[in-house]
Amino acid sequence: IEISEVQLVYNSSHFKSLATGGNVSEALALVGEKACYQSISSCGGQIFYLGTKSVHVMTLRSWRERIDHLLKQERLTDALALAWSFYEGKAKAVVGLSGDTSKRKAVIADRMVEILLHYADRTLKKCPDQGKIQVMEQHFQDVVPVIVDYCLLLQRTDLLFNQIYDKMSENSVAKGIFLECLEPYILSDKLMGITAQVMKDLLLHFQDKNRLENLEACIVHMDITSLDIQQVVLLCWENHLYDAMIYVYNSGMNDFISPMEKLFKVIAPPLSAGKSLTGTQFPFKGCTKNAFLLLFYSCCLAGRAYPLGDIPEDLVPLVKNQVFEFLIRLHSTEGSVDEEVYPYVRTLLHFDTREFLNVLALTFEDFKNDKQAVEYQQRIVDILLKVMVENSDFTPSQVGCLFTFLARQLAKPNNTLFVNRTLFDQVLEFLCSPDDDSRHSERQQVLLELLQAGGIVQFEESRLIQMAEKAEFYQICEFIYERELRYDKIIGCYLHDPVRKEEVFNYIHNILSMPGYSAEEKQLVWQKALEHIEELLLLSPCKAADLVAIHFSEQIESIITNLQDQFLLFQFLRSLLDPREGINQDLIHLPPYITEQFIELLCQYSPDQVLETLKVLEYCRLEETIQITQKHRLHEASSYLLEKKGDIHGAFLVMLERLQSKLLMLTQDDETELPMLENIENTLMKTIALCQRNSHNLDQQQREALWFPLLEAMMSPQKLSGSSQCRYSECKYFALKSLTMQVLNNMAAFIALPSILQRILQDPVYGKGKLGEIQGLVLGMLDTFNYEQTLLETTTNLLNHDLHWSLCHLRASVTRGLTPKQDYCCICLQQYKRRQETADEIIVFSCGHLYHSLCLLSKECGTVTKGLMRWMCYKCNSSNKAGKLSENFSELKKGSGTTSSESLLDPQQIQAFDQLCRLNRGTSRVRTAHFPFGFELCLPERELPAPSGPPSAA
Repeated sequence: IEISEVQLVYNSSHFKSLATGGNVSEALALVGEKACYQSISSCGGQIFYLGTKSVHVMTLRSWRERIDHLLKQERLTDALALAWSFYEGKAKAVVGLSGDTSKRKAVIADRMVEILLHYADRTLKKCPDQGKIQVMEQHFQDVVPVIVDYCLLLQRTDLLFNQIYDKMSENSVAKGIFLECLEPYILSDKLMGITAQVMKDLLLHFQDKNRLENLEACIVHMDITSLDIQQVVLLCWENHLYDAMIYVYNSGMNDFISPMEKLFKVIAPPLSAGKSLTGTQFPFKGCTKNAFLLLFYSCCLAGRAYPLGDIPEDLVPLVKNQVFEFLIRLHSTEGSVDEEVYPYVRTLLHFDTREFLNVLALTFEDFKNDKQAVEYQQRIVDILLKVMVENSDFTPSQVGCLFTFLARQLAKPNNTLFVNRTLFDQVLEFLCSPDDDSRHSERQQVLLELLQAGGIVQFEESRLIQMAEKAEFYQICEFIYERELRYDKIIGCYLHDPVRKEEVFNYIHNILSMPGYSAEEKQLVWQKALEHIEELLLLSPCKAADLVAIHFSEQIESIITNLQDQFLLFQFLRSLLDPREGINQDLIHLPPYITEQFIELLCQYSPDQVLETLKVLEYCRLEETIQITQKHRLHEASSYLLEKKGDIHGAFLVMLERLQSKLLMLTQDDETELPMLENIENTLMKTIALCQRNSHNLDQQQREALWFPLLEAMMSPQKLSGSSQCRYSECKYFALKSLTMQVLNNMAAFIALPSILQRILQDPVYGKGKLGEIQGLVLGMLDTFNYEQTLLETTTNLLNHDLHWSLCHLRASVTRGLTPKQDYCCICLQQYKRRQETADEIIVFSCGHLYHSLCLLSKECGTVTKGLMRWMCYKCNSSNKAGKLSENFSELKKGSGTTSSESLLDPQQIQAFDQLCRLNRGTSRVRTAHFPFGFELCLPERELPAPSGPPSAA
């Protein structure tokens, strides 16, 4: 509560120091203005505030008054929360509650009951009469859960289901909201018992709302004594609520068999009609394939109640015996005359064979030293064998599941089951003699699971492998060969298995490279893989080449010799010579003739890839390879090899010949004009590139021998354009003209312009006054010349401007006066202004450091060069970590008489030059290294006057 209006008394005399005349510090005076002492006092639940004009008293309300205060403000939810905090003992400043804890809780509970009843009445009175039904529902949803929650917290279910429920029943919407609020408390087992009337209304409400799954979940959490069993059972059967029905039978009547009988009546008809339930719904709502039936059966055998809780311990043995007796009945109670034997086992096997056998396996785990249970175990196994082996309406997968289950049981160390071994032989015959090819993989997988589960001991291995090979069960063969450590035999299993052929490469690589196998086993696998190398190549040439490169590198020549199929050999060599990640090409050492053999095959089967392959291929002889490419008339490849050999002119002639042949075809064929022009342009660009690459290394005569024939080849079709025999289309004429200009533009960089013009004018065709025909070429050359001249002038102007800018800045720096950084010598630390008895000079450097000349001499920072004293800054020289100046200075001292000023600057100049470069870094593109070192680009050190006068400002 804000109490600023009280104006508490402050200004205690202790802070004013009246005895000393009020001489106090500012801090103490501030405290005296703000601090309040003896202005607040408490007594008997009251607080007294002493103000400057009056006294104020504040009193704490009792717990009832605090609640009533909230009730007057219609804050009922807050009032309940405050009362509950009193009830739990968590509230602060509680006044008016006395006695022990139980008495206080009773008093508070009575008050909360009054509030809850008042809350219920107010809720019904404040209900909106008009508007949508959603508004009314929202009103009750905000209030009713609060009432229900506090009633259950107070454990006053009598109040909740009598007085409050009667009040809520006056409004149908409030009644529905009330019933729905009970669901979370029922599911969390906070509300186990409900009155019969409320339970009846709850069932009807959820049924009307079609919330049957919620209703079923509530029933299985309810105390069975609060349920009307007849009503619930009828409701469950009508709406297929089988979980709730089983719960009522089990908990209310200790009957575990009647639900099973009723459920089998529902499940058996569709199964007997041959309908598969896999992936479909049961004939009743809410149940799927792996639904409650097997779970119910499993819970009964495990002593667990379905769906929640446990069966009473005294009933567990009885329930197990009843369930087993029911399961192994020869006929059902209301079975027909033609009913097959053991209908319940048969139904569960058809329903879900694997899950049913898993339930049996879990049940067998609990059988220990129980004679009767062991008898049941053997009995049910015999029934399973009789039902499944003697009938043909089970799939191979189902039969395999049975024998896999049996194999696992027989493999246990404490096994007491007996199974005739002949039955396993019958199953082997059944699985290995398929009459339907579509079930081949299914039969093989079933037999493999049977063997892996321990069933291998039930078969004679020689007969097993014979039948597996006959049935083409290659995974079975692999399983047996691996047990016998015959790894080489497994290669054949992979090669013959159409599903797993590709895995053979990884298998061979793993055997040959991984540890854990003996040298003899690896050798057998290596030999077997070498025998089947052609099959591996047919399967995947790339993977086979990888395998050969890693494990058979020394046998490559013999493999190539034995391969008869030329295309297969080509694929193998291409994969072998193709550089790939993971393959070390250094391990592959092929003689040149094999590489040339590959190029020969490449020219036959993939000529477009020859040139790119030659660029990356090694270990081939140039002469033989050139002959191969010339034999197959691959001009570009031949030109590349000739250029690589060094025969530039020969390479050029090959490309020129190809260009001329295409130009000739252009003059003779008008139909394929556009594709032919593109082809000619492509060939011309490659020829120009050849000339450009090699013109730098040729003299003028050799260059002309390349460029002029190319120009002549491009101009010759244009000479014929004016004849009556050869009339080009406009598109073709301009395309050739453009290509010729490209030749001229490129050759102008290597051939002098007068030579090109002279060569054109010397042509017999143009020597007879037909210069108009080459007017375009000449003008194009002149345009190129003008462009290059403009470009050169612009570049020169830019460089001159940049040089001028740099020199101006350097000159300004050189002519700028020096200002020392301090007024004392940097060595002796004495001021240079004091009078010196000796004639000591003062030396200041461009870096700003100042020294006495004698001090510099003492530090060996001065030397005589060509009769002049040269100085060097001691401080800058000592801070140079690279020691460059020191080295230069020492060299200067050693050979000062022979050092040329054009090749070496003295230390003083070097130091000054570096200082200027640091101070005047600009945007110049001219490097300082372009200046000859003979120039005096740095400032010579100025000598200050004698100490008697002021320092020089020069």
